Amino acid sequence: MTYFKKLMGERIYLSPLNPDDAEILTAWANDLETTVPLGHVEAISMQREREILQHLAKADHNFSIVRHDLDEDKMIGNGGFFDVDHRDRRAMLTIRIGDPESRGKGYGTEAINLMLEYGFGLLNLENILLTVASYNTRAIRCYEKCGFKIMGRRRNAIWINGEAYDNVYMDIIREDFNKDIRDRLPIYFDKA
Repeated sequence: MTYFKKLMGERIYLSPLNPDDAEILTAWANDLETTVPLGHVEAISMQREREILQHLAKADHNFSIVRHDLDEDKMIGNGGFFDVDHRDRRAMLTIRIGDPESRGKGYGTEAINLMLEYGFGLLNLENILLTVASYNTRAIRCYEKCGFKIMGRRRNAIWINGEAYDNVYMDIIREDFNKDIRDRLPIYFDKA
């Protein structure tokens, strides 16, 4: 698979979402260990995943998360911004690390920071929102580590096995994020 390095981190980079990745994304979409923490339990066919990917690939701000510390680059997740409102400078963020071997190793934190750098530095957003299932404490800790703050809950919004869980709303504003996209391109920006 060919990926394009839009924004590089230490171990991963963001690449435009590729519809040719439908098979692996379909596998992740049907893996309960991947989807239940995200609050999703739908069965997704390959055809439906291809349709979703073709739609998302046409949008401007959806990415594959690609690990580049191997002999061959490997997609380990995906994420993006949706409901982007340029007038009020806000958007929603979504992310998933679908590759089971890549979970719990800091790739999610690195990917979120790259996406925040893109959102605040290139999209000029002021507020980025996400939602997370209350039982997904690992994700909540990760988001807090990146600077997100809990702003509220939608109570009893997710039902699993007859038990209700809250949907936690978290956001981050520009002043809570301490990276400057211009540091990546110092030749173009004189900060004096």
